[in-house]
Amino acid sequence: MPEIKNYTLNFGPQHPAAHGVLRLVLEMDGEVIERADPHIGLLHRATEKLAESKPFNQSIGYMDRLDYVSMMCNEHGYVMAIEKLLQLEVPERAQYIRVMFDEITRILNHLMWIGTHALDVGAMTMFLYAFREREDLMDMYEAVSGARMHASYYRPGGVARDLPDAMPQYEANKWRSQKDANRLNENRQSSLLDFIDDFTQRFPTYVDEYETLLTDNRIWKQRTVGIGVVSEERAYQLGFTGPMLRGSGVAWDLRKKQPYEVYADMDFDIPVGTNGDCYDRYLVRVEELRQSNRIIQQCVKWLRNNPGPIASDNHKVVPPRREEMKADMEGLIHHFKLFTEGFCLPAGEVYTAVEHPKGEFGVFLVSDGSNKPYRLKVRAPGFAHLSSMNEMAKGHMLADVVAIIGTQDIVFGEIDR
Repeated sequence: MPEIKNYTLNFGPQHPAAHGVLRLVLEMDGEVIERADPHIGLLHRATEKLAESKPFNQSIGYMDRLDYVSMMCNEHGYVMAIEKLLQLEVPERAQYIRVMFDEITRILNHLMWIGTHALDVGAMTMFLYAFREREDLMDMYEAVSGARMHASYYRPGGVARDLPDAMPQYEANKWRSQKDANRLNENRQSSLLDFIDDFTQRFPTYVDEYETLLTDNRIWKQRTVGIGVVSEERAYQLGFTGPMLRGSGVAWDLRKKQPYEVYADMDFDIPVGTNGDCYDRYLVRVEELRQSNRIIQQCVKWLRNNPGPIASDNHKVVPPRREEMKADMEGLIHHFKLFTEGFCLPAGEVYTAVEHPKGEFGVFLVSDGSNKPYRLKVRAPGFAHLSSMNEMAKGHMLADVVAIIGTQDIVFGEIDR
């Protein structure tokens, strides 16, 4: 029988290997990829359309569910758009809290990425190491918002509540002895800031562990060096942002180039690659873990010494404090109006962007003067990256597709908006 060489292969849409419901239609010549055609739309979120039927303040929870690995950064782009249209001042303490949680979110995202990317390529241990640290970061989310993932913590005008003075404690049960509970509670004896500070002291040694496992690993380098190369010029043309762009040698970071909140006061570096391959993008993200850690330490130091308001005192947008609402008629009316009707934005359009862990996350908001968005468009970084899949995968082997999907750090919630 003659050997069949050319055939079409469906890669996906099963969840784990494709980082979401991605269906890649691959035209193969033997083991070599001739063409890669990404089919999207299988997750059908319709976030942008749903937001048009809800008051502005009720769509914050939807933002968490876009890129569901970088929850607070999505919220940040959205609330900044509202604040820009309202010309609303955010207290400095709230800005520092936002920057700190943006960077906690960046570490959360990159840990998820390094764990799953290594797992895709065949390294099991990395996944377990990364999730060990994610547990502490999830506890920080939970301490401040009550939810481990979908926090809805950022609000127009500030944040929902101040940082707590005590951390929840582990208790002994039939799976966990008292001795284990005591060990886990050692760094939870004080405030959330102390817990975060303790984490930032430990974290650099964890990153060293990841690098020991991967950076000079022969198999890891064979699977990532020279794979999915994108030149500096081509990265611009394809609309890359974030680590995908910096891995190709472009030092573009919105936190430095168009600083928002208090990033202008922060001391950190932008890591940049030289070859634009999967390995360089890996190195860029690992260095970002270290730089985010530095930023968090600076925020902790400032927040310790500067108490103050964590939200604007404009009660047309920010609900009054609980005791004010219970004791004061005007406070009650403000509270009632905010949670039934929301607030109206002046007519106009606005675009805001944040340096999301995956790239530039932008929100384009059009208001017609009512209490709902007339149009909402989210500029998701993953969408532009996925559209380059054909170019990055052409001429590579089937196994390299997995490494390329991993290096793009794709999450489908934001692609199938």
